[in-house]
Amino acid sequence: MEKLLNLLTLNRVRFHALSLRGRVLLSQIPLSATMLLLFLWIALTDAALFDDSRLRASVVLTVALFAACVVVPWERLPYPSFLAVPLLDFVPIGLLRESAADTVTGLGLLAAFPVIWLAASGQLPRFSIFASALATLGVVWVPLFIGDARVTLESLTQPLLLPFMMFAIAVTVSVMTSSMTEQQRVVESKDVELRALLDDTARRERLLNAIVNAVGVGVLAIGEDGRRLMMNSTQQALHEYGMPRGVLDAREDDLLLFGEGGTVPLAAEERPERRAAAGETFSDYLVWIGEPGNQRVLSTSARTIRDADGRMEGSVIAYSDVTEFVAALAAKDDFVSHVSHELRTPLTSIHGYAELIGMSENLPSEVEWGLEVITRNSTQLLGLVSDLLGAASGATEIRVAPNDLAALVRSAVNAGLPRAAAAGIALQADTPESLPVSCDAARMTQVLDNLISNAIKYSPQGGAVTVHAGATDDGVMFSVTDTGMGMSDQDARDVFTRFFRSSEARRSVIPGLGLGLALAKDIVERHGGSLTCRSVLGEGSVFTCTLPATESAREVAEAR
Repeated sequence: MEKLLNLLTLNRVRFHALSLRGRVLLSQIPLSATMLLLFLWIALTDAALFDDSRLRASVVLTVALFAACVVVPWERLPYPSFLAVPLLDFVPIGLLRESAADTVTGLGLLAAFPVIWLAASGQLPRFSIFASALATLGVVWVPLFIGDARVTLESLTQPLLLPFMMFAIAVTVSVMTSSMTEQQRVVESKDVELRALLDDTARRERLLNAIVNAVGVGVLAIGEDGRRLMMNSTQQALHEYGMPRGVLDAREDDLLLFGEGGTVPLAAEERPERRAAAGETFSDYLVWIGEPGNQRVLSTSARTIRDADGRMEGSVIAYSDVTEFVAALAAKDDFVSHVSHELRTPLTSIHGYAELIGMSENLPSEVEWGLEVITRNSTQLLGLVSDLLGAASGATEIRVAPNDLAALVRSAVNAGLPRAAAAGIALQADTPESLPVSCDAARMTQVLDNLISNAIKYSPQGGAVTVHAGATDDGVMFSVTDTGMGMSDQDARDVFTRFFRSSEARRSVIPGLGLGLALAKDIVERHGGSLTCRSVLGEGSVFTCTLPATESAREVAEAR
């Protein structure tokens, strides 16, 4: 029974998936089948009616219209042309009604089939409604005008119920069809958006997987419950590196993870994955992984993932292998310390013997001048060596005393004039007459010399370097402005890092260790001030030093 009902109701047919010819044929079948059954009924009950030409014409037109639905290539015709079929259906319906009305009652209701087809087509809705009503009116009125009986007001109004009913049906079906069409359009639009969203999500997932597996950083994503959600290939390799021997898989608590120096195992609550699962956010957290003597150093960072309401949904942990970097830093510090110690001994001897010779009497004037040069330069070199040792040990001694910053700036500019002239650089100072400040004059001169020397070094011939000094609301400041090669924003942020050299400086093969600015910033900060850099690539740089008021600077220096 269920299969029969499915067959009769075309339950398995997807109407919109059919071709245009299939849809036209399927729309015509209900009327054609009903008319065929009526013809068979008439043939069995009153075959004499087939002597009526109107009944025979109804049969011929019904068959012809059904054949047209099958034969006509509707896809090649203008799209609404198929509406001619339901309009023509009113003709055989009218002929059947007039020829067999006495045998079969209610034949006029057959007009509901083409009316529903027209209204449900969704094409030309207003035309379909009024055409349905007028065609039905024609079915009941045309016979009155072509017949022999006299047309009266009563004969015209008596059959008006049928056209009115068909008009109401057409309006109802049209409204419902319009609503369903709009709903279908919205659903299809949402379906298109959903498919596009799913495709975009799948593409983003493939892109994300490709990215996380391409980077040389281990990436691990965990849920709010600490469960691992995703691990890229780099992290998988690091995970395997930290597993104890004979273990094929292990939780983080079982991995060989150690703290500073790689000797003390990390407690469970100090391990990166456990800290991230607890909602912590951290950066550059160093851990040692692997068996002692064959360890890798990892720099770990974690960021939490939160939903729109701020609730934690999980965390992402990044593991960077910095073994070589840590080894290089240790080697660098050892190198700086050893070289500085090796340089200090001969420089101390040079400086001491120069002072000893200078104590002699009756020396020629040119010898005295030469000894002063040797003493001054050896003193400067000893200061630089002390700075190298300080950089290696992280300490710079500051002795604050009342000084005139304007005089220090002018002195530093005068000292740099010969070098600027040799390089074809215009060097000038812009300072007030006096600018009192508490500072270590030797150290602040070192800062000025470094900034001015760098400005000259990195400026092209014909450039200009200006050193400006002045008062601020909280103390004093000076700035060194050049018209040199400049730096990118990233290089400007990293320029005060020890041993850092900008990409432009490396490409220009300009000599340097990348230590001076780091030392300068340390000196300024130990005065309680700040040293900043603002640079535009290809246009130049501005280094600005701010120092606090006299008493504040002295308090900072004493506190250090």
